[in-house]
Amino acid sequence: MLMRLVRWLQGVLAIAAVSAVLSAQQPALNPALPLIHIDNGSNSAAAQKAHYLVLVSLDGFRWDYAKRDGAAHLLALGKQGVWAPQGMLPSFPSLTFPNHFTIVTGLYPEHHGLIANSFYDETKKARYAISDPAVVTDGSWYAGVPLWSLAESQGMRTACLFWPGSEAEIGGRRPSWYARFDNKTQATEEVEQARLDDAVALLKLPEGQRPHFITIYYSEPDHAGHQYGPDAPETRAAVHRMDVLVGKLKAALDATQLPIDLVVISDHGMAKTEGPWITLDKFADLTGFETVGQLLYGKSEEDRVRVYNKLKQATSQFVAYRRKDVPAGLHYNQNAREGDPVIIATGPYAIRAHEPEAGKADTPPKAGSHGFDVQAVPQMKASFFAAGPDIVAGKTVAPFENVNLYPWMAHILGLSPAKNDGSLNILAGTLRDNGMEAQQEAAMTPTTPEPVKP
Repeated sequence: MLMRLVRWLQGVLAIAAVSAVLSAQQPALNPALPLIHIDNGSNSAAAQKAHYLVLVSLDGFRWDYAKRDGAAHLLALGKQGVWAPQGMLPSFPSLTFPNHFTIVTGLYPEHHGLIANSFYDETKKARYAISDPAVVTDGSWYAGVPLWSLAESQGMRTACLFWPGSEAEIGGRRPSWYARFDNKTQATEEVEQARLDDAVALLKLPEGQRPHFITIYYSEPDHAGHQYGPDAPETRAAVHRMDVLVGKLKAALDATQLPIDLVVISDHGMAKTEGPWITLDKFADLTGFETVGQLLYGKSEEDRVRVYNKLKQATSQFVAYRRKDVPAGLHYNQNAREGDPVIIATGPYAIRAHEPEAGKADTPPKAGSHGFDVQAVPQMKASFFAAGPDIVAGKTVAPFENVNLYPWMAHILGLSPAKNDGSLNILAGTLRDNGMEAQQEAAMTPTTPEPVKP
């Protein structure tokens, strides 16, 4: 009897010990941001020796906002490490999903497939829209190897406290931790704080489970910039709020005493919208075209030629191109998702194919807008700040294309990058080791612009 009691007590203690270990391995996450956990195993021995990289996006944080509005924490981060005082160049079009996915794949939008926030795919006979969870979570829409997939494939655990593309299984992989996109709660201070809290909580996990690459997404000051314009007090207040969040995050990361490189970027800038809507079907009959926003998909070559000939002489506010003739520097002439003809604004103008259907209200353009060619509208330039143990201190960099972030971040994490359109040479001078041993990986261009198949 006594021996049975002893064995029973031993069993209870063993269960309690296991429960304690499992409890210790569960991060204390903020319930305001539900995270999905995928068991991708433990960090490899090599990954456990790697440094950490936290990538923060401030959506629509124009290149000059920090100095204009006295963003003390961001400017201090730049002084501690590196920053681009004249901005970072977004890829065309300077829209949210295309540029976020460019940053984590190193591919121009026509190569990774997200050529706009919403578009039509003639092969699929379907539309991609960032508001549609069914397509956003479908990995067949995406090409390239996002940095979280690259890391997971090389034995390193990752977490995406949202990032465009992170909800989909791409190339058979997902981040170990990720959040669903909810546009209704993106800009609430509760969710903004939750992203910070969760990043720090995940960094307190045991080394085997701790993510070494973490993305954090904030939707401000983009929302304010659209609603009120880039120069409005409300937008300046959003800039200040984001700066305070960055300061809190930096302090919390420092408190972990882990070797963390903090990179804060934006996807694009913001311009004051000029004039009323420019409606394309006022210049050309779009019968026979599938349209999404200003994107035009002609069903026959005859229709494409007809509409192009009408639009090419319509107004000085946009230029119409046959897709094959779009200037090479825009990297926007190889993917059928781009449509044909292609309409490119010459300034910060709001363009659409049609007016709303009969019975639906016609609203004026938003006060602020983006999506334009950065060479024509320099307000599209984005922000770049970075500091940490792998990054030199007190250095500024000239404007550079955002495709170059991918090989640079891969190098910091000790990862072998996938094919990309960037070059490590561009930012090698910001690295303490100068990145010399990895420079041969630079300037690799993918040969297949169409999305990977599931």
